[in-house]
Amino acid sequence: MHRLLCLTAALTALAFPAMAQDRTDDAAPPVPVTMTVDAGRTVAPLPPIWRFFGADEPNYATMKDGRKLMSHLGELRPGQVYFRAHNLLSTGDGTPAFKWGSTNAYTEDAQGNPVYNWTVVDHIIDTYLARGVKPYLQIGFTPQAMSSAPEGTPYQHTWRPGFAYDLIATGWVWPPKDYEKWEELVYQWTKHNVERYGRDEVATWYFQVWNEPNLKFYWAGTPEEFYRLHDHAIAGVRRALPEARVGGPDVAGSGGAFMDGFLKHVVTGTNYATGETGTPTDFLSFHAKGAPKFTDGHVRMSMIEQLKAIDTGFGKVAAVPELKTRPIVIGENDPEGCAACPGPQNAYRNGTLYASYTAASYARIWELAGRHKVNLDGALTWAFTFEDQPWFAGYRQLATNGIDLPVINTFRLFSQLGPDQVAATSNAQVPLNDVMASGIRGPADVGVLATRTKDNRLAILVWHYHDDDIAGPVAAVALSVSGLKGKSVKVTQWRVDGDHGNAFTAWQKMGSPQSPDQNQYAELETASKMTPQIWPEAARVTNGTAELNFTVPRQGVSLLILE
Repeated sequence: MHRLLCLTAALTALAFPAMAQDRTDDAAPPVPVTMTVDAGRTVAPLPPIWRFFGADEPNYATMKDGRKLMSHLGELRPGQVYFRAHNLLSTGDGTPAFKWGSTNAYTEDAQGNPVYNWTVVDHIIDTYLARGVKPYLQIGFTPQAMSSAPEGTPYQHTWRPGFAYDLIATGWVWPPKDYEKWEELVYQWTKHNVERYGRDEVATWYFQVWNEPNLKFYWAGTPEEFYRLHDHAIAGVRRALPEARVGGPDVAGSGGAFMDGFLKHVVTGTNYATGETGTPTDFLSFHAKGAPKFTDGHVRMSMIEQLKAIDTGFGKVAAVPELKTRPIVIGENDPEGCAACPGPQNAYRNGTLYASYTAASYARIWELAGRHKVNLDGALTWAFTFEDQPWFAGYRQLATNGIDLPVINTFRLFSQLGPDQVAATSNAQVPLNDVMASGIRGPADVGVLATRTKDNRLAILVWHYHDDDIAGPVAAVALSVSGLKGKSVKVTQWRVDGDHGNAFTAWQKMGSPQSPDQNQYAELETASKMTPQIWPEAARVTNGTAELNFTVPRQGVSLLILE
């Protein structure tokens, strides 16, 4: 089956060839952009919401390319990066497949007694922790021996790219036959984790039940049955670790009426497990996705749907007095919904469009959180890697065959931002309301976000983004930085664009080989890395102000460090 999956992916990639990612129109004159940064005026804290990642397939994390990528994620901010995965309690032998994984944590003997086996799931969590990554522990899905699925329902699905999405809804989506056994499973798992990793460590994790229970292909029960599932799981976690950080429900989108009912239940409902009023809730979570299309021979992104879901989700939480100050995690936060689905509308993934979209969208997410005055803790990128698949196959991932894609370099730039946002403006940055109303379809979005780091440097992020993945002129940026001390500043620039931090263009230039040799592999690895460029001359400071000039290609991202 694995060979068939590889062949399917390869044929799909050939049917929708990956587009070139040099989006610079050399014939067009540069577009002048004026930016200002006031280093002396702090405007808001900037929480590191970017440090959350996840994937459907948990077992890939323990494989060769998965381990390598997990190390790269951990290096972003060791001990503060979190990873969420489906299928940590699913029944099976641990062999990964598209949108599938398993650990065989729970089976039953002939008499129906529980048999717990933590070997596989321990290996997954061990892999995270050894690389500086902590679990955002999703409790799911229903083990086969517990499933209430109708007789004859297959337990593991056989979905693959190109199949109807609802075919994933097999026996694992059904409620447990016995909620007491379900709670005991969660209790035993949490108790084991505390014994294996230590109480202090496990208390830093996130515990969350299920995935997108408002969708029929993830939850076959009713909303009330999910509340019951959730209550018993949270009771099991808290019985083993009373201080555990628990929350949810990680609904699709802002959750609609399902989310409204959940919020009401955890505040005023009768707890199915304890009989008390309400359910412990340390954080709230929902999902947000964009909707790219393939039109007129190119990809057109749509940030509108993603930002509207976030706007609505923030509003739902902020409207509940008992919950409005609780941390929020956007538990899946992506340009579209299916990481394992290639296709022409998803041809943005390999190159710089994904990188620039990420920079532009996260800037708006921070802005939306400030507008709603909510406590935004995280925005989780649902992308990892697919082991042993064709090179640059078009999946939403952070690396291909062990080689980082440009998008992960945007997160490396995020990791250099400081905790305090300072005043910054750009005359070419599209206002948030305009982005949410009509996207970025006219003039390009050349935006800026500036921070002061803990060691008192300035980190200034600049992006040049457009929804339409077509060639355009470079942005010629004139940046005025005020509030500086001394007579000069050292400037270091990091870049992600067609020629910097971009293994995809390097692969295309070598003829797009599907079996790179070791020398080509080394060349791709080098091309994937950003190299800091120290400006040859320090920028002169006059009356506390420095004038900096540089260019940013279309769909490019740049970070300036001033010290």
